[in-house]
Amino acid sequence: MALDPLATPGSSDRGRRIGIIDTTLRDAQQCLWTTRMTAGMMAPIAPTMDRAGYDQIDFMAPVQFDVCVRYLREDPWEKARFFRQQFQRTPLRGYCRSKSLLGFAMVPDDIVELWIERLCANGFSVVGTLDALFDVDNMVVSLRRAKALGMRAIGALVFCESEVHTDELYAQTAKALVERADIDGIMIKDSGALLTQDRIRTLVPALKAVLGHRSLELHSHCNTGLAPVVYLEAARLGIDQLHTAVAPLAGGPAQPSAQQTRHNLEQIGFATDLDMQAIEEISEYIRNVAAQEGFPLGAAMDYDVFHYKHQMPGGMLANWRFQLRQAGLEDRFDEILEEIVRIRRELAWPIMVTPFSQIIAVQAMLNVVGGERYASVPDEVKMYALGHFGKLLAPVDPDALDRIVANGASSIPLAPVPLEPALPQLRRKYPNASDDEHLLRFMFPGNDVEEMIAAGPLRTEYSLNQPIERLLKGLGSQKRLTHLSVSKGRDRISYTRG
Repeated sequence: MALDPLATPGSSDRGRRIGIIDTTLRDAQQCLWTTRMTAGMMAPIAPTMDRAGYDQIDFMAPVQFDVCVRYLREDPWEKARFFRQQFQRTPLRGYCRSKSLLGFAMVPDDIVELWIERLCANGFSVVGTLDALFDVDNMVVSLRRAKALGMRAIGALVFCESEVHTDELYAQTAKALVERADIDGIMIKDSGALLTQDRIRTLVPALKAVLGHRSLELHSHCNTGLAPVVYLEAARLGIDQLHTAVAPLAGGPAQPSAQQTRHNLEQIGFATDLDMQAIEEISEYIRNVAAQEGFPLGAAMDYDVFHYKHQMPGGMLANWRFQLRQAGLEDRFDEILEEIVRIRRELAWPIMVTPFSQIIAVQAMLNVVGGERYASVPDEVKMYALGHFGKLLAPVDPDALDRIVANGASSIPLAPVPLEPALPQLRRKYPNASDDEHLLRFMFPGNDVEEMIAAGPLRTEYSLNQPIERLLKGLGSQKRLTHLSVSKGRDRISYTRG
């Protein structure tokens, strides 16, 4: 059934409000700017964002903590507290990635619970929890703690196309989260930009049938160009909230734009609370930051049917091509993607989302470059196949499993071992540290925390060069330019390279 672009909601839905959750400061800049947006870059536009009419501001996930500590040398907890003061009206949203938080290894329950407690204490009032294996046991630890603290708890179900990721699986998982954690809503997290109009027509009703009064939201990416029309179809089907970014940081591997989403929704009879003057002010500021810092802006991507087979996220796809080029292996890029397709089928259809996207891609490269499949097996692949990250959705291919067990590290137990609490030892090791610091030291065991602390307090000052100043600096950086003269009326500025 083709989408009728002129179709309007039924009379009961006409004028219904669709909430907008902003992703500009988190996922959008993660997709386009590799999460390099500093607190200083964010601060000038925060008051405008707070009055823009968003339901929530999607602000930080574990990857933002990683970049803050290791690259920006910003204390992520200090950053959260600062922006909680800037966003007086709009709830801040954080995430919990199952029981792994950061990296591949699973962490004890007491660390997961402390993570939620510190998110709450530092200004987050909404938390979304995802598990790429849909293991409800892994998810309820954080969701129950969030509910006990009075936070809004959202189960994030990552969308995937495979033989096992059926509408029934999504509905069953949502129902289990309702029954076991009393969640406030479900987020369809289409990290791989895989949703189509046909699939959203069956997925949304299946989820709404088990959610009752709870909210249903949709988060997608524009790698295939389908997300904007999928959003409209979801609205017609009763979706409550949509995730968008302001136009300069929308499109491509990021989310649909707030501007076009609002326009499209209004065209078919829905309403939003967005203040478009504020949205345009935010967009103009983001464009200026991009120009000053040399950051890219969002752009449309070509539709690629092969994307639905390998399902590698757009940002990771570009990074892998670059790394293969550096290693002199770019000519084998498509071969590695084909191997990813084969491995996913053998390993019970893991979703290509962190950490499994990295795990599967590394194994594919080893299989292709090494010449013998599963002759070399990373620890994480063996741990995945043996259930150390959670219960698999289907059996692993027996032949592949035999080779993985035989060639993987012998130190990895054949069955998962329960994890002992880690917080008591952390508190003994760092008796004068806060629990915020305890978590950072658990997540970053090297010298990164010390170097972050040595960098000093959070830097929130940032100034944009004026257009003329940017022009002159840009022209002055051209090595072939020997003379420059700019005049306006009787005023003239001249420059001659010595």
